[in-house]
Amino acid sequence: MKISIFGLGYVGAVSCACFAKEGHQIIGVDVNEHKVDLINKGKSPIVEKDLDEFIAEGNKKSLLKATTDVDYAINNSEISIICVGTPSQINGNIDLSYIYKVCVQIGEALKTKNEYHTIVIRSTVVPGTVKQCIDIIEDNSGKKHIESFGLGSNPEFLREGTAIYDFWNPPYTIIGIESEKSKNMLKELYKSINAPLYTLKPEESEMIKYANNNFHAVKITFANEIGNICKELGVDGHVVMDIVAKDKKLNLSNYYMKPGFAFGGSCLPKDVRGLNYRAKILDVKTPLLNSLIDSNEIQIQRGLQLIYNTGKRKIGILGFAFKAGTDDLRESPMITLIETLIGKGFNVSLYDANVLLSKLMGKNKDFIIGRIPHISRLLKAGAEQVVEEAEVIVLGNKSEEFKEILPHIPKDKTIIDLVRIEKNKQTGENYVGICW
Repeated sequence: MKISIFGLGYVGAVSCACFAKEGHQIIGVDVNEHKVDLINKGKSPIVEKDLDEFIAEGNKKSLLKATTDVDYAINNSEISIICVGTPSQINGNIDLSYIYKVCVQIGEALKTKNEYHTIVIRSTVVPGTVKQCIDIIEDNSGKKHIESFGLGSNPEFLREGTAIYDFWNPPYTIIGIESEKSKNMLKELYKSINAPLYTLKPEESEMIKYANNNFHAVKITFANEIGNICKELGVDGHVVMDIVAKDKKLNLSNYYMKPGFAFGGSCLPKDVRGLNYRAKILDVKTPLLNSLIDSNEIQIQRGLQLIYNTGKRKIGILGFAFKAGTDDLRESPMITLIETLIGKGFNVSLYDANVLLSKLMGKNKDFIIGRIPHISRLLKAGAEQVVEEAEVIVLGNKSEEFKEILPHIPKDKTIIDLVRIEKNKQTGENYVGICW
């Protein structure tokens, strides 16, 4: 199939690479010329396992290219997949302006296109967004939904760090679209994906990702609170939660049932706020969901308190992207922890190999230089330099590099582990686990 993918961030770049791997003809679309140039040179605009290789292969086989030209992309594809960002506004509401802007552009491009066109929104959006976008495209194209185009919801279930694997092995494929023609095209597109496929109403499909991500946030917070209580009682929280997670009939999954540090990233904080804001508008009381961000912030304070308890002032941070194997700094709880330490006058040094790479490109470059220049100035070239300069070493993600360093950290330096980098390691001697 001929597919145009709008937005070359995590979801868009991975989708481009994986669909091209399956032999589809892919056009990536982005306003960022640097990302477009990288794709056209066979390079990835983000850090993600195996993505560089897949993009290079797609480029070499002439199955993947990128452009800033919306008209070209629409007129040379039969399916468009929207993967642009939906960030949080200050009040927690979801910002759909990028979605609407793309829909205006697609509508204008469809004016002169005679062939039927299918469009799906892969970004996380609140229920009702598809309906609004149908109106936008109808207004700007002069064409009717169902007759000339189909538009629906097709949420993604990609985890940063394992996104390539997740593309072919999602829990399920969700298609929320009214057009039967578009529905059949999408079924054909996803026929090779190793997952059950469900067709829903657009609003139901839009709600799935919010329900999933809020449930993931609930599980993380619940596990952290149990882990904190267990630690105070001298009980290993991981043993407790591992047994709780054995119940596959009721507890469903053990993936997030790991006591540790606060949740972060591009999805969970934004989607918790987005759903809470929606409930507020509807005058529906959601005390548990309202508590998630507060409890998450308490977990950051708990990590800080472990550092304060050492009485030391030279703090080294190993890993501060929100997850090992990625360069994503969006709402990383480690950024909050680092900024707090800096504000309190601690001497802080930092290292994260992927963040060093991310300084060269994309949104994280803008974020580091524009939003946290004070942090970027503290970056060191290697982990060994951080260990040498610091009195307290804080492990912020599960990079394999840090596992190898751990045994070589001198006993006179305190190690504070926020992620349980080694499965069975317990608090003792110079090692402190946040929940174990």
